[in-house]
Amino acid sequence: WEKDAKLRAIDRQEIILDIFITRAKTREAVLQVELAALQQMLPRLKRLWSHLDRQRGGGTMQRDAGETQLEMDQRKIRDKIAKVRRDLAEVVAQRATQRKQRKRVPLPTFSIVGYTNAGKSSLLNKLTGSEVLAANKLFATLDPTTRRLRLPTNQNVLLSDTVGFISDLPTQLVEAFRATLEEVAAADLILHVRDIAHPDSAAQRADVLGVLEAMAEGEDATLDEAFPDRMLEVLNKADLLGGIDSVERRSPDAVAVSALTGEGLAALRAAIDARLSAQLVVLDVALPPEDGAAIAWLHAHGEVLERQDADDAVRLKVRLSPMDRARFESRGQK
Repeated sequence: WEKDAKLRAIDRQEIILDIFITRAKTREAVLQVELAALQQMLPRLKRLWSHLDRQRGGGTMQRDAGETQLEMDQRKIRDKIAKVRRDLAEVVAQRATQRKQRKRVPLPTFSIVGYTNAGKSSLLNKLTGSEVLAANKLFATLDPTTRRLRLPTNQNVLLSDTVGFISDLPTQLVEAFRATLEEVAAADLILHVRDIAHPDSAAQRADVLGVLEAMAEGEDATLDEAFPDRMLEVLNKADLLGGIDSVERRSPDAVAVSALTGEGLAALRAAIDARLSAQLVVLDVALPPEDGAAIAWLHAHGEVLERQDADDAVRLKVRLSPMDRARFESRGQK
C-alpha cells in the first residue's frame, strides 16, 4: 500500500498507539506508551530496511550495509526497551508505595473499569463532584485518578478511574498497562461501567471481562480469580434508551444510570453502600459526655444507629468498617 499510494499505511495497532501518544501526559503514561511503541517497532525493522541490498555473496566475514545497519538498529531498540522497563519498574514501585500509604489511612478502595468511552470519567465526576477530564473520545483517560466519595451511611471510600479497554487489545499494550491495571487488583469493589446504548454493548462487556480474566491467570497474575464477587455492573447512558426504568427491567441485576443527567446516581450510591455495609460491624460504646472529639469522630466515620444521652455517659450504637473500628479502638476508647 505504501509503495503504490506513496502514503504512510498504518494498521489498527499503530492507530491505537498514535491515540495513546497524543493522550499521554504523566511520566508513567509516557513510559507505558513508549514501551508499547518500541515493542511493536522491533519486529518491523526488517521491512523498513528491505530496500537495501541483501546479497549473500562474498567471504564469511563479509556483510552488506543493510544487514549491519539492521542489527545496529535492533540493538539500539533492545537497549532502549531495557531502559524504559527499568524506568517503568521505578514508577511501579512508587505506585506500590502510594497504595501502602493509602492503606495506612484505611479507606475502602473502589475502581471503575469499562470499555473506552463508556462514560467512566463522567461518572467519577458526577459521584465525587470532581472535574476530571471527560470527553467523547477514545482513551481520554490514560492515568488512574483517585477521588474521595462519601456514601449515604457516612462512609468514605476512594474511587479510582482507570484506562478504558478495547477489543483485541494489542499484547504490547496489555503488558505496558499492567501497572495501571494493578489499581483494579487492589480494589475492594470493581464498578464495571458499560455503555448500555452502544449496539455492541454485550461484546464490549465480554472484552472487558476477558482482559480481567487474563489478569487473574498465569504465574504473574495481578488479579485474584474471585474478582467477579467484587464486581458491580453499572449500565451508563440509560437516558438514550428511555431512562433507568426501561433499562433495569431488562437487566435487574445491574444498576442503570445516566452520568449525563444524574439519573440513577442515588441508587448507585445506595448499591455501593449496601456492598460495603455487608462488611460492616456494629459497635456499642459508652463515652463521657465531655469527650466530644470521640463522639464527633464516630459521627464522621460511621453510621450512628442509636444514641442515648445521659448525665454520666453518651451511649452510641454505630455501624463501622472493621478498619475504622480498629482505628477507633486504637485511640483507647471502649
